[in-house]
Amino acid sequence: MDVQQLEGDSIIPLQNYLTFEEIEEIRAHLRVVDHSKRDIIFRQNSKTSHLMFVKSGLVKVYKEGKDGRSYILNILTTGEFLDLVSFYGNIIHQFSASAVDDCQIGYIDVQIFNRILKKNGTFAMELIRLVSREGLYMFEKLLRLSHKQLPGRIADVILYFSETIHKNEEFDFPLTRRELAELAGTTKESFIRTLAEFKNDKIIDLNGSHVKINSMKIVRTLSELG
Repeated sequence: MDVQQLEGDSIIPLQNYLTFEEIEEIRAHLRVVDHSKRDIIFRQNSKTSHLMFVKSGLVKVYKEGKDGRSYILNILTTGEFLDLVSFYGNIIHQFSASAVDDCQIGYIDVQIFNRILKKNGTFAMELIRLVSREGLYMFEKLLRLSHKQLPGRIADVILYFSETIHKNEEFDFPLTRRELAELAGTTKESFIRTLAEFKNDKIIDLNGSHVKINSMKIVRTLSELG
């Protein structure tokens, strides 16, 4: 893990709603931490200290259960804030986060950030919308896991990486089979078996972690029907 001063242009979430002076103020006090693949960024039940965002790479956000199992809630990409819900709802992280691959995390000074929020109503409103969308996403994910059958949940995972993460119908899963099962809310064995059925039915081509969707229509139908 390496800490560096941010230099040059960089993605600051919602920066289109900030003035040039506000962006420069954040940059002047911003630090970026390099994380290697699998590094823990923060632990569940630890205290929040800075506002964080993903400057580059992928980050896994997950809930650690009392049974020792983990439940992946989201995969965050470049330009997304980390755990806004905990930051403004509770000073204790309600989730854990770790690096899926080599990534950079930006740490924003909270006093400066809150000062800008008080001055810039438009930026504050957009941040409220962002926090609300995060809450709705968690609610919808809970409903999907509770009501969808396994093929629908596996289809959701495939669509998630195809449309949200990679924006391509051919991609590599960035997670292990165990992590993919955690994202789908099932066991590793059930995930592997269902994925193999998708392959045998020629809905997808699968070679290790490489996926090619042969029928996006069928994947979407499975997702919708659940």
